[in-house]
Amino acid sequence: MTGDDAGAPPRGADTGGDAVAVPTGDPASDPAGTGTDPAGTGGDGGTATDDTGNDGGTGNADDTGNDGDDGNDGDDSDNSDNSNNIAVKLEQLILGADRRYTPFQAARSAGVSMDLAARFWRAMGFADIGQVKALTEADVLALRRLAGLVEAGLLSEAMAVQVARSTGQTTARLADWQIDSFLEGLTEPQDSGLTRTEITYPLVELLLPELEEFLVYVWRRQLAAATGRVVQAQDDAEMVDRRLAVGFADLVGFTRLTRRLEEEELGELVEAFETTAADLVAAHGGRLIKTLGDEVLFAADDAGVAAEIGLRLIETMTHDETMPELRVGIAFGTVTTRMGDVFGTTVNLASRLTSIAPKDTVLVDEAFAEELGRTGEAPVSEADAAAAEKAAQEGTGSPPPPYRFALQPMWQRPVRGLGVVEPWLLTRRG
Repeated sequence: MTGDDAGAPPRGADTGGDAVAVPTGDPASDPAGTGTDPAGTGGDGGTATDDTGNDGGTGNADDTGNDGDDGNDGDDSDNSDNSNNIAVKLEQLILGADRRYTPFQAARSAGVSMDLAARFWRAMGFADIGQVKALTEADVLALRRLAGLVEAGLLSEAMAVQVARSTGQTTARLADWQIDSFLEGLTEPQDSGLTRTEITYPLVELLLPELEEFLVYVWRRQLAAATGRVVQAQDDAEMVDRRLAVGFADLVGFTRLTRRLEEEELGELVEAFETTAADLVAAHGGRLIKTLGDEVLFAADDAGVAAEIGLRLIETMTHDETMPELRVGIAFGTVTTRMGDVFGTTVNLASRLTSIAPKDTVLVDEAFAEELGRTGEAPVSEADAAAAEKAAQEGTGSPPPPYRFALQPMWQRPVRGLGVVEPWLLTRRG
C-alpha cells in the first residue's frame, strides 16, 4: 500500500481528533482558505498568520488587542509556528502527498456528488472543514474507488457507506492507541536533549513503512480467517444469523476499585486484564469481539472452545494476586453479526448470566449445556455417566466417553427482559 493508496483524509494536529469530511453547503461560498484548518496552520498555505492574534511574532496589532508590545507574543507565536510546521511536515510524511484540493474540488475530480462525498467522509469519522484546500490525491482516489464499487454494482450505496464507517472506526481506534501509547512510550525524553516533538518526526519516518506493512499483513490474515468461517456456513441465512457461543467475562467489584486505585494503577490493571483475556481467547480458537474496560466479550463457533476459554479465564485470573475475582457467563444460539460486533437475545442472555454468576465461576444457559452434551464434551446426565462408569469398572458395559466438562443445574430464576432461565454451573470434569 502506497501513500496514495491509503485514502485517508488528513487528521487535525491541533485537536488531536479526526479531521477531514465534506460539508454539503454551496461550493460557491468557498472562502479560499479562510475556513478552519485541520492542521492548525492558519488556512491552506501552512502559514501561521490568522485573525486570532497568532501573528508569527511580528508584533503587529490584531483583532484581540495583543499588539506585541510586551514581548511575550512573539515567543508564543514562535512556539506555535514551530508546532504548526512540524504538524504539517508530519501530515505530509504520513499521507505521502501535499494538500491540493478543497472538498468540492476533490469530489468533482473523483466524479462524485458533493452529497455522496460528504456521506463517505463523515462515515469515515472526519469532521467538516468548510472548503479549505486540505485534501490530497489519495482522498480523490478513495472517493473514486468507493463510488466505482457502487457503480459496478459490487456494493450498494448504503453498503459502501457502511464499509467506510467500519473501516474508519476501527482504524481511528488503532491510530489513537498507537499515538497515545506506542509512540508516547518511544518518545520519552532522551539523553540527546531533544524534545518529544523533535524526536517524533524521525521516529514516525522510521516506523511508518513497517507499521503499514504489518497492518496490511494482519488485515489479510483476519480477512482470510473471517472468509473461511463464512463459507463454511450451511446456507446463506447462516452467514448473517449464525449459531455461536457468546461469552462475557467481568471483573468483580470494579466500581469499588475505581475509587480506591490511582488512575495509573487502574489503567495498568485494565490493560493487564484485556491483554490476558485477548491472549487466552485467541490461543484457544475464539474471537475477541470487544473490550469494555472491566469486561470482555468473546465468541466461538464451537461450544467446547467457549467452555475452555471461560474456564481458562477463571483459572488464570485466580492465580494472579493483582487481579480481582472474575465471573463468566456464556450462552449458545443465533447471533446477528454487524460490523464485527454481535447482537441478539443470545448476547443479552450471556450478559445476564454474567451478572448473576458467583465469583470465579462460569454460568451457561440451557442451550449451551445441550450443545456440550450433543458434541460429547459433557455428559447429558451426570447420573447416567456415573452409572456407565460403574458398569465399565464391573465389566458389564462400555466405558463412557472422555468428557472434558461437567455441568450442574442451578435454581431457575427470572432474568430481566428474558423471562425465567435455568443456568448451569460449568466446571472441569474430574
